[in-house]
Amino acid sequence: MHRYLRSIVLPSLLLFSSGLAARAQSRIDCNALTSRILKRAVHYCVYLPATYDATAAQRPAPRYPVLYFLHGLGDNEQTLFNTGGWTLLDELRRQHKMGDFLIVAPEGGRTFYINSADGSVRYSDFFLQEFIPYIEGKYRIRRGREGRAISGISMGGYGALHFAFAHPEMFSAVSAQSAALITESPQELDTAVRSGSPLGKVLAPVFGSPIDMPFWKANDPLVLAKKNQAGLRRLSIYFNCGQDDNYGFEKGAAALHEQLQREGIKHEYFSYPGDHSLQYFLAHFDEVMEFHARAFGLVK
Repeated sequence: MHRYLRSIVLPSLLLFSSGLAARAQSRIDCNALTSRILKRAVHYCVYLPATYDATAAQRPAPRYPVLYFLHGLGDNEQTLFNTGGWTLLDELRRQHKMGDFLIVAPEGGRTFYINSADGSVRYSDFFLQEFIPYIEGKYRIRRGREGRAISGISMGGYGALHFAFAHPEMFSAVSAQSAALITESPQELDTAVRSGSPLGKVLAPVFGSPIDMPFWKANDPLVLAKKNQAGLRRLSIYFNCGQDDNYGFEKGAAALHEQLQREGIKHEYFSYPGDHSLQYFLAHFDEVMEFHARAFGLVK
């Protein structure tokens, strides 16, 4: 499949009536935005439900809620849709469990979706100042926080929680699967960076070498949750993690759950059997989408 294919249609989902044109189908629209802030092209893909095209000619044409979906480390903007997510989305809609909203997946590289400690990569600024306004100007999307939510897996789960907890005025709901919530001490993190371990190699370009601890804490979702408690009370919050996560992220998920409980912040947290894998993510993907459909008020 060509990386920059503008509009993709899954052949197995095409339904034809004898002698009639094909029914309206969901589609994935992939393109790129040239970022002034990042000084490069950033690719993205958008899931458009079948009704999006079918209602385009209506006056006024309906606008849709939007869920921003942040991929994990080593993945890209197409991963969700190329690994079974597209089929699951259409099946949820067919079963009337989801309702109609757009899902926008931007390319995030290895950024953790934040500005780097040295200021060389300003991904957070790009996302908030360029990407969201661009997407919500290009597509028929409801303006304002009530129609805007964010989700992610692994590194993307960290990014989703970071954005929502730092800017609860912008998002009405947030979800995360196996979020990269790291509970190791500063000394352990610096040791990982100095030793050249895989974890250290991932963290150093974003958080500094040695780890810039004030910067780390300023971006830590757990710290942000405590700092912005009032704003979090207006958020719908969901997260889950496998009990045998390969990276130990279940400890961070449990810590966030306990912290939100202490602060009296309503949330949904689930600890499931499983590891840090595509199979785990897809096994609970329908639950995440149903959560957002409820948060948008599309289903009960």
